[in-house]
Formats: sequence, C-alpha cells, structure tokens
Amino acid sequence: MKIRTRYAPSPTGRMHVGNLRTALYAYLIAKHEGGDFILRIEDTDQERYVEGATDIIYRTLKETGLHHDEGPDKDGGVGPYVQSERQKAGIYLEYAKKLIEKGEAYYCFCDEERLNSLKTEVVDGKTISIYDKHCLSLSKEEVEDNLRNNKPYVIRQNNPRTGSTTFHDEIYGDIEVDNAELDDMILIKSDGYPTYNFANVVDDHLMGITHVVRGNEYLSSSPKYNRLYEAFGWEVPVYIHCPLITNEEHQKLSKRSGHSSFEDLVEQGFLSEAIVNFVALLGWSPSDNNEIMSLEELVKAFDYHHINKAPAVFDMVKLRWMNGEYLKAMDPERFYEMAAPYIKDIIKKPLDLKHIAAMVQSRIETFLDIKDHIDFFEELPDYDIAMYTHKKMKTDAASSLQLLKEVLPLLEQQEDYSNDALFALLKAFAEEHEYKTGFVMWPIRTAVSGKQNTPGGATELMEILGKEESLDRIRKGIQMLS
Repeated sequence: MKIRTRYAPSPTGRMHVGNLRTALYAYLIAKHEGGDFILRIEDTDQERYVEGATDIIYRTLKETGLHHDEGPDKDGGVGPYVQSERQKAGIYLEYAKKLIEKGEAYYCFCDEERLNSLKTEVVDGKTISIYDKHCLSLSKEEVEDNLRNNKPYVIRQNNPRTGSTTFHDEIYGDIEVDNAELDDMILIKSDGYPTYNFANVVDDHLMGITHVVRGNEYLSSSPKYNRLYEAFGWEVPVYIHCPLITNEEHQKLSKRSGHSSFEDLVEQGFLSEAIVNFVALLGWSPSDNNEIMSLEELVKAFDYHHINKAPAVFDMVKLRWMNGEYLKAMDPERFYEMAAPYIKDIIKKPLDLKHIAAMVQSRIETFLDIKDHIDFFEELPDYDIAMYTHKKMKTDAASSLQLLKEVLPLLEQQEDYSNDALFALLKAFAEEHEYKTGFVMWPIRTAVSGKQNTPGGATELMEILGKEESLDRIRKGIQMLS
C-alpha cells in the first residue's frame, strides 16, 4: 500500500515549531517511501480562526520546501481539502448518522444547565466530568419529536463505561486506557460543525491516510479515535506520536518564549533550511549521528522508529551554531542578497557593502548579528581608551599614542588605500622600527573602529572606510589619548 500522510493545521496564526515538526515528519515519512503528502485545512473551530492564517500555512510550507502532493490548491480526487467546505457538503453529519444507525452514537438534547449539574469522577488521580448517557435512553419517537421541533442537539459517541481499550503507537508501543476515562465525546456540535476528533477520523479515512503523525498530547484521545474506526469497520492507521518540545527550563515551548513559531525564527535572522534541519532533530536523530543535513538528506535518512519518547529541548545555542554553519557554507552571492537588507538598514554611506558582507559571513550565527559587527562603519562609536591596552600585543595608551603619531604622516601621504598597499606600508614601517606587526596594527584598528572585535584587520577596515574617514578617526584617537 502506498504511504499517505497528511498535515492538517488549523488557521489560527503563525506556525508553531511543534506544528512545523509534525508537518516535517509527515513529509519525511511519505517521501522516504515514495508516498504522498497531503495538506488539509482544519477550520471547523470558527472561534479560533485568524484571518490570513491560511496564507501563512501555504507560505511556511513553501519556504521550508515541504511541497504537498494534494491539497486545496492541488485536487487529488478526495477533496474538498478544507473542513468547512466538507462540512457544508454534509460529509460529517452523514457519517455521524451512520454511527447512530449502528448504535455507536446518539443525539443529545441536554441543555447547559443540566450538563453543569453532572457529577465529576476521579479517574487515575484526575477529576473529570462524565456524561451520564441520559439521552441514550430516549425513545426513537422522543428523538424524532425533538428534531421536528428544532430542539438544539449534539451527537455523542456511545462509548462503553466498563473494560478497557488498547491501541498501538509506533513510538510508545501498546497503551491501555480504562474505558471509564473515555466519556461520550461530542462528534457533531450544536452549530452543526464536527469536533476536531471526529472530523480527523472521517477525513483521514476518506483521504486514504495510512500514517497519522501528531504530538503526544493526543495520546489520550487515540482510544476514542480507535473506537470510531472500529465502529465504522475501518482500518486503523499507523499512529506516530511525537514527544513534547520544551524550552531550556523543560517547560512547554510557548509563545511567550519569543521563538515558538517559524516566522519568529525567520524574523530573528535564521535561515529556513537551518530551521528545518534543527526541527528535524527535535526528537529524532539519524543512525550516523550526522547533524547538518539538507531536506533531501533528511528524506533519505529518516526512519520514524528512531523518534524518541523523551521530551525534546529547544536549544537556542545549538540552533544558532547550526545556522552559523549554514551561513558559512552559503554561496557568497546568495549570502549578500540575503544580508543586504540588514546591512543597508545600518550603513547609509556609499561604502562597499559586498566587501562588508564577505567580511562578516563567517563570523555571524544569524543575520541579526550583523549589526554589532558593522555598525562602526557608519559612525565611530564612543569607546574607552582602555581598549588600546593589549597584553599580547604589548600596547598601552602611551605606546599607542606614540605609534599613531608616527604612522599618521605616512598614512596622510599614502594615496593607494587598498588593503594590500596599506598592509605593505605598515609592515615595512614595523620592520624599520623593529616593531612587531600586531604592535602597529592594534592601535590603528582600535582608532578606526572603536571596537574590541572587528570583522577584519586594520588595513582591511581602512580600505572600506577610505582615506579621509580613516585619517579623521586616527586623529580623533590621538586626541583622545592625548
């Protein structure tokens, strides 16, 4: 049988990292076996619907390279691929009524007051409200009379109250649940829309989904899914529940973290391919422990049996390192194209921006790091003259003042301000005065940058700044040291 997986997001805002991982794993499982990856939009929860969120889903999948084989924009013959459209077509109500005919579901006309009066029970240490099957005992005539009088209703699943239900998950193995915990969950709400759980089962079956990938927070709902499959007489798909993603404090990754969504990370200067690589390793690792992997390499290597049970920690330090590796390996032209907006946001002077980009490419971990590396090109910052003191270079304020005064006339006379010409000039000066090269370069670099760390050496910075700006900054350094 051809493997078919699906990604079924709700259009409620930005794509959470956990949802991106679900989409990625579903994609990798399908593509590893030459199967199909389906996109289904689950918009039946009208209260949580966010305008424009569907566009975010499409854009994120495109930017991450997770191209779907079927979806709202690619009909594969099992559509519609939007749940609200399927609801309007009457699909869910049709299948709920089939369960009623089988005795596996029933109409419930209880009002809110009665539901609030129901007793709660403690099951496995948890306090839960259990529906008492009151409406299951209604006669066929009573039900028809209520429906004829347009009395509001929901349709509930008829679950047993005794015994247990066992289901198998590929990661967590066989899990047994006491049927007393299941409750008669609502399948069709009073507004006519299906619940998330019911729509999932119906759609997955009708779309031929063979492998269901989701977060382990849905483990507790899986017995209800299984009972629905069994009630319909349908084959149960392969379940793959992924571990929780936590922050460094081992708390559930939330929006408050500031980096819980794909768009958050892009805005913080991360590359989409690095994000995908990182997210793939949140709960899974390849057999060879290789960490830097393209999407194509992930497809070849991915084996869902290697997904971990333990929670995955979102390690920002590791993501930054990984992103830095991707930046270093990037084609210089593409790097400049992506870095240019960040550089131009800081530097307004007519400087060689491509040269500046080349200088920082191997030094940054995210595009947002660029600012701290290059802001001095636009304007010399206020700096402490203590920076002129460097033990290794054997410089201090007094020696730096003397050195800058000695080289200033040479630099004023120099016409060729290319890196090579300036370096040759200063190297010859150092040899003539029996100075070490670092003893000469450190004070000059400090004067022209006002920074402890720079993306290039003194002469390379001077080449970009140009003669007049470089001389002005050296003169200011002399003035400060004086």
